Amino acid sequence: MKIRYQPLVPFDLQATCRLQEERHGLHPDDLYLKPGRIPHIWCPGCGLGVVLNTYINGLKMAGLEMNRTAVVSGIGCTGRVAGYLNMDTYHTTHGRAIPFATGLALVRPDLTVTVFSGDGDLFAIGGNHFIHAARRNINLKIICVNNFNYGMTGGQAAPTTPVAARTTTTPYGNYEHSFNLPFLAYASGAVYVARWTTFHARQLVTSIAESFTRKGFTFIEVISPCPIGYGRPNKLGSGLDEMKFYRENSLVQNATDPREADIKLKGKIIVGKFIDQERPTFDEVYAENILKKFNRSA
Repeated sequence: MKIRYQPLVPFDLQATCRLQEERHGLHPDDLYLKPGRIPHIWCPGCGLGVVLNTYINGLKMAGLEMNRTAVVSGIGCTGRVAGYLNMDTYHTTHGRAIPFATGLALVRPDLTVTVFSGDGDLFAIGGNHFIHAARRNINLKIICVNNFNYGMTGGQAAPTTPVAARTTTTPYGNYEHSFNLPFLAYASGAVYVARWTTFHARQLVTSIAESFTRKGFTFIEVISPCPIGYGRPNKLGSGLDEMKFYRENSLVQNATDPREADIKLKGKIIVGKFIDQERPTFDEVYAENILKKFNRSA
């Protein structure tokens, strides 16, 4: 057997940059994306491309300028979103997206700061940060992409893995009760709580745009396919099959009590806007009770 090697070609940086400049700008969303970063690294059938697109269109719907927005992400598949957006973004350490974002939001209250991360990053190692930021009502916009497992590191069980679901660390089924994320967010103090699937792209765009107009800690859960890490061991089929499942098994129930929004393996998924309320933000309370005593403006 003969092996034919490809000839070595020196890397031409200038030619590569010219090619990127020629191709970039052909799509309406290219303004929001870093040149040369597409195609993305996500698996075929993954829903993260849909979520990234809905975020961009949420910015457009809300009329937010890129120089007035920032995105902070943690570690994992969802955390890669920060690397694609052509704006101020921070790809932080595992579970620490919210502390980084808190500092940014407090120092730059003129910015709309969004935390983009997954269920494992936000609710396992990052769980304490989530509940306390919600309790304080920090002005952060949280988008959590929930694919029910640690997709990037091998498909292990996560805090949202449904009971009886199979993962690489629970080959006989998961028998730890999972978090109901909307209920957890509401109980912790979030002023806006919603859940959609990647099938509900238009509703998700509207919800993201709406959350930008709310003062305080907002939370949107996005149920997304992970056909490799979660779909395969649970026989859910391809990413397209999971989208069909969302279409046939999602129940739009706005204003539902978040206690009723639990998710079971292959069960119905309640989606909609669950909570939309007002309460003073951390900045407002601090300015009123601390800064005013020293005659300082917020």
